Amino acid sequence: MVFTLLYTTTGTCILSSVSEQLKAVKGNRVTLKNEEKLASVEVIQESFEKLHYICNPQIATAVFLAYHLEKPILIEGPPGVGKTELAKTAAEMLELECIRLQCYEGLDESKAIYEWKYGKQLLYTQVLKETLNEILEGAKGLSQSVDKLHEFGDIFFSEEFLEPRPLLKALRNDDSCVLLIDEVDKSDHEFESLLLEMLSDFQLSIPEIGTVKAIENRKPLVFLTSNNTREISDALKRRCIYHWVEHPGVDREVEILKVRAPHVPISLARDVALVAAQLREMGLYKPPGVAESLDWAEALVLVGVDDLDAAAIDTTIGTLLKYREDQGRVRSRGFGDLLTSARGA
Repeated sequence: MVFTLLYTTTGTCILSSVSEQLKAVKGNRVTLKNEEKLASVEVIQESFEKLHYICNPQIATAVFLAYHLEKPILIEGPPGVGKTELAKTAAEMLELECIRLQCYEGLDESKAIYEWKYGKQLLYTQVLKETLNEILEGAKGLSQSVDKLHEFGDIFFSEEFLEPRPLLKALRNDDSCVLLIDEVDKSDHEFESLLLEMLSDFQLSIPEIGTVKAIENRKPLVFLTSNNTREISDALKRRCIYHWVEHPGVDREVEILKVRAPHVPISLARDVALVAAQLREMGLYKPPGVAESLDWAEALVLVGVDDLDAAAIDTTIGTLLKYREDQGRVRSRGFGDLLTSARGA
């Protein structure tokens, strides 16, 4: 099924006008508390801005659809553009717990879904051994003895001994939650396969217990982020609403700086945004994201810079560029030339 996002000339998403129809299709089920804050694209934008997260209609539409269609949302883009912050802000807006799973190479089900409380199982085994005669009392023959022991074996792999990890916690959360699966591109393809059942049916299969499903009207709102360091599988993408986040333009970045760091002079904020935009066009190994721009603006204010110049860039470049090769390349060009070019762009 393919969904096309349609916008009017004013940037208003047409889909926002059909929220009542979507509610009717869903049978008016309440999936999340404070759902009125997800009633339309415009309401989402306003709610995010109140929490100092500036988003465009496309991002707000993706969140709107993720909720009303009960689908995960995959946010992909370069580091530092606000992907993780989007999920955290959504949780804050909805007053829900944000359960975060940080992905890495080698991540498996024992860290993502569940594992057994081995210490407690070991203690249980010891108690079982010490009371074995009492347990087998009255059993006649090997067959009856084995049957009695099997009864205790079922307890051994029961809910009492289960240690839930982020994915399972999200499904069993009574009040629902926002589930953030962060930097999924850092995990292995095998881990992606583990996610497919969760992303398509909001359920997980545990061999010893069975299938655990999310509470029907308390399904988590799921965000996945990717820095695009490797290709995400088609199977995972098919289960998600997809949105690519670009670096913001100069005007939008100035707006973000004004909201997130209001004490930064507007002229300095514009210079920061102009220089950051110039650096992103230089093909650096790690161009600065919005997070680095914010850090840089804060650093400039702390060292008493009101008017950006080459010397100020030189002394604070470590908050903007985090690789020696990138810093060397910019230095070889000259900070004065960089600033002049940025302001003339």
